[in-house]
Amino acid sequence: MSNYKLVHVCASPFPQIVDMRCLEPFQTIKLTQTIPRFQKVIQRGRFSLLILSLAYLCSACNASEAESSGKEAGKKRAVPVVVTTATQKTIPIQLSATGTVEAYSTVSVKSQVGGQLTGVYFRQGQNVKKGDLLFKIDSRPLQAALMQANAAKAKDLAQVKQAQANVLKAIAQVNQAKANVVKDKAQATNADAQAQRYTSLLKQGAISKEQAEQYQTSADAQQATVEADRGGVANAQAAVAAAQADVQNAQAAVASDEAAIDNAKVQLSYSSIYSPIAGRTGSLKLNQGNLVQANATDPLMTISQIRPIYVNFSIPQRLLPDIKKYSANNGKLEVDALPPKDAGHPVRGELTFVDSGVNTQTGTIQLKGTFANTDERLFPGQFVNVVLKLSEEPNAITIPSQAVQSGQQGQFVYVVKPDKTAEMRPITVGDTVGNETVIKQGLKSGEEVVIDGQFNLVAGTTVQVKPKVGSREPEGK
Repeated sequence: MSNYKLVHVCASPFPQIVDMRCLEPFQTIKLTQTIPRFQKVIQRGRFSLLILSLAYLCSACNASEAESSGKEAGKKRAVPVVVTTATQKTIPIQLSATGTVEAYSTVSVKSQVGGQLTGVYFRQGQNVKKGDLLFKIDSRPLQAALMQANAAKAKDLAQVKQAQANVLKAIAQVNQAKANVVKDKAQATNADAQAQRYTSLLKQGAISKEQAEQYQTSADAQQATVEADRGGVANAQAAVAAAQADVQNAQAAVASDEAAIDNAKVQLSYSSIYSPIAGRTGSLKLNQGNLVQANATDPLMTISQIRPIYVNFSIPQRLLPDIKKYSANNGKLEVDALPPKDAGHPVRGELTFVDSGVNTQTGTIQLKGTFANTDERLFPGQFVNVVLKLSEEPNAITIPSQAVQSGQQGQFVYVVKPDKTAEMRPITVGDTVGNETVIKQGLKSGEEVVIDGQFNLVAGTTVQVKPKVGSREPEGK
């Protein structure tokens, strides 16, 4: 009989019995010598201990075989996964931030005249156009002031006409005085000639001395009359100047009246308040029937222009050189605003403002994008996600971000090879745009990567491709 050593205990319905298949030749031991030895063990009461040891060895052997067979079966069993194809396309280079929507312009509507509010011609929160009537204030006192200014003008116009008539009268008096000067001068010349002739006759002794003196006195009187007439001309000319001054005063009064009329018209126009811009009205502070104060501290209401509209956001100062570079190369940069719960439909605008300085407390710089907002999806004060598009990266390899895994050696993806086995492929990732990640190295366009089921995979695992949720593709494609 051969000699054996115990290698492992095989599975048996009777673990107390040693299966001879589990023995292999070890050394030369005579069976005749072995049986007596067992008999001695039994006699010493140790047989039960030996049976328990053999049973333990059988259990350990079974577990080892089960683990080894489980690993082999795991590699052969197909693991269900969902895959997608790496694509090559143009990817935008973007910056993301959180922004605040700001009205393009805001106007606080106040009354410039006091009085009773007699009419409100809009609803709170209503969109109004530029020039729409908003309020009416009692205009009767202002209309009376306008009528009074018109009456004062009419009175001063009459005074102008009277002054102009006085000028004409004074001019006529000047002309009359000048005519008198001419007449009296002629008479004085004649009287002087008579006086000289009679003086000559007196020297000849043809007339008496009294007669000669009489003609000389008459000549002197005519000369005095001429001088008086000349004084009358000067007085008449002075009267003309005074009358002309009266005309100018009256005309100045008329001009003042016209200014008063214009002011009264302006004040009267303030009684009707119109919208200065197109926008949306805010809450109404005073209702119809209340008294309104001129230029009160609190406005009657506020209008916000929301078409177009601003979005304020900030970026780190280290990104400012990129903004300048891409702005110089591409002109105005595109900005997308993503409203809450509607991120799938961004609102498109453009970058229109870069602040002149960096905020020293936060190390950021403020930017503004302008949006047409024709559908009014953006509202002042609203928080939105902002995406600033700087440029584009052509021919980039992209995959869904959920396909990228992280391990001790870095980031990797599972690539499904043509034989339907998984390959753990190290990759170098670039920017992430939305739900897609750019792969710099490690993948080619057209390769299939696992996007669901990675946690059940190891290198070399056989996979079974499942269709995506909502896809009608058959399994195992």
